[in-house]
Amino acid sequence: MSNGAVGSATSGSAAARALRPTRAEVNLAALRRNVARLVTLAAPAELWVVVKADAYGHGALQCAPQVLAAGASGLCVALAQEAVALREAGVTAPLMVLSEQSPAAADLLVAHDVTCVVYNEHYVTALSAAATRAKRQVKVHLKIDTGMHRAGVDPSRAVERTRQIVSSAGLELEGVMTHLATADDPQHPATQRQLVTFEQMLAEVRAVAPHLRYVHAANSAATLRGLTAAANAAAQGVAQHTMVRAGISAYGLLPGDGVADLAASLEPVMRLRTEVAHVQRVGAGEGVSYGLRTVLEHDTTVATLPLGYADGISRRAWSTDARVLVGGRRRRILGVVTMDQLMVDCGNDTVRVGDEAVIFGMQGSERITIEDWARALDTITYEVVCNVSSRVPRIYGDQ
Repeated sequence: MSNGAVGSATSGSAAARALRPTRAEVNLAALRRNVARLVTLAAPAELWVVVKADAYGHGALQCAPQVLAAGASGLCVALAQEAVALREAGVTAPLMVLSEQSPAAADLLVAHDVTCVVYNEHYVTALSAAATRAKRQVKVHLKIDTGMHRAGVDPSRAVERTRQIVSSAGLELEGVMTHLATADDPQHPATQRQLVTFEQMLAEVRAVAPHLRYVHAANSAATLRGLTAAANAAAQGVAQHTMVRAGISAYGLLPGDGVADLAASLEPVMRLRTEVAHVQRVGAGEGVSYGLRTVLEHDTTVATLPLGYADGISRRAWSTDARVLVGGRRRRILGVVTMDQLMVDCGNDTVRVGDEAVIFGMQGSERITIEDWARALDTITYEVVCNVSSRVPRIYGDQ
């Protein structure tokens, strides 16, 4: 990957950060290709790409223009501060905050033309007051809790909340939405129950607000499975679902193992690499790292890599099946991962200071995937990439 701009998510000069061999390489061309595939898959519904959490660790300010250029109709974030950062960077595309914020943020959201998701009475009131003060119209989407029970208005109060929104000065009810809890598991019955509940509530909401522009329930997994497209086809009339929200799939990663076959055409966007910083031959019976928890059974070449848990590598990775690539071969981690360094077992192979080490991505003909790390750590791909900390330089390439 060719060198590009170094991300500015942490302190220190760009020149100093560029000298660090540990870096996350972000392939913007792969990102665009993924989004273009998702646009086709979602059609005729619009695709909005989720760029919250600094685009899942990939860099929101760098990724946002790319996903829009690839055909996304809008962007989604989680926090007011994320929305403001994008606006201040010059992003003018439709931008939605996916959950309610502090009422104190209402004036800021209105001022930056952010579409707001609502479900509580007090938040609707706060947004209406802010819109009135600014003499502006604010687009809102009503979120209905159809079964995930994280956020959203209870179905029994959805019509009541709809009436509140449509009667509130300065608010435009642009959309209605829900979020699916088990879309990544095709065998789980809850997804269909949620969709049925959503369709029922949508009919009641439309009786109060018939001119909804957006209806959306699909996350990455549901989009890959074509769930809302199927619902539209079954409706035999005007399409109910007019938008999907794709996050992790845009970055080429699995929402879950249950949809692995459907995500085969997507390309991982991030590659995490570093270079060997120190090499030593350590004898059998010696321990490695804090607590000397790994005791070597044979004489071994130990390579020290200059990244650790402060960079996002789990401290407990040594006790799992997590592996890194050095010399095109999978290497186990020796001893607990320290804050800034980790050690790997290179056996009897020749390894030199400066040799490349790949945490995830390709090296030669071998690949370690982010999914490999997620399975080893008993977590999900989202956490692996979000954990790559801001002190790791992001290098942007286009290939």
